[in-house]
Amino acid sequence: MTKSKLLLSLFYSTLLTISVSFAAKSAEEIKAVQLYSQDELIRLINRNEHLSRVVLDKCQLVQDIRANAETLLIPAYQFLWGDMLAWGVCVDADPERGVSFMHRSAEQGLPAGLEQLGRYYAQGKLVQEDKERAVVFLREASILGSQPAQIRLVELFIEGYGSPYDYEDAYHWLYNAITADKKVHQKIAKCLQDLEKLMHPKAVRKAKRPLNT
Repeated sequence: MTKSKLLLSLFYSTLLTISVSFAAKSAEEIKAVQLYSQDELIRLINRNEHLSRVVLDKCQLVQDIRANAETLLIPAYQFLWGDMLAWGVCVDADPERGVSFMHRSAEQGLPAGLEQLGRYYAQGKLVQEDKERAVVFLREASILGSQPAQIRLVELFIEGYGSPYDYEDAYHWLYNAITADKKVHQKIAKCLQDLEKLMHPKAVRKAKRPLNT
C-alpha cells in the first residue's frame, strides 16, 4: 500500500470513529424520557423536586405536561404546569397563567396546590399579600394531611390571623405529626408551645387526643 493510500485509509478510519461516537452521543441525548406517573409526580412535588426534574430531563416533556394539565385536567400536572409558567422553567414565564393553573389544582383538592397558594398569599409572592386568604388555603391543605401547611397555618394563628375556633384542630394535627427531620421537629414543638398559650387548657387536653379519634 502506498503512503498516500495509507494516509487516506487512516483518515477514513478516524472519520468513521468520530461519526460513530457522535451518533452514539446523539442517541443518548435524545433518548426518550418516560412521562411521570401521577404518584411519581406527587412525590416529586412533595419533595419540591418537580421543577428540577423537568430541567434534568432536558425539557423534553413540556408538551406532554401541558396536555396533561390543559386537556386531561390532572391536578398534579396542573400544579407542575402552573409552577413552570410562574417561574419560566422550560417555557416563557407567564405568572398570571401559572397562578391560574395552581388555583385549578387546588380546586381539585391537591394538597400541594393548596399549600403553595397559601404560602404565596402569606408571603405576598406572585400575588398580593393576603394572610386571611392564606389561612383558608392552608386550612384545607392541613385537613388533607399536608404537614408544611399545618405548620404554616399555626404560625399564622400565632401572628393573630384566622379563627380561634380552629386552634384545637391545628394543635391536634401538629401534636400527632411525625417527622425524622430534627429542625422540623423543633419547629413543630415551638409552634405547639406558642399556640398553647392562646388556648384554654381544656381545649389543649382535648387536642392531644390520638389522630382520627
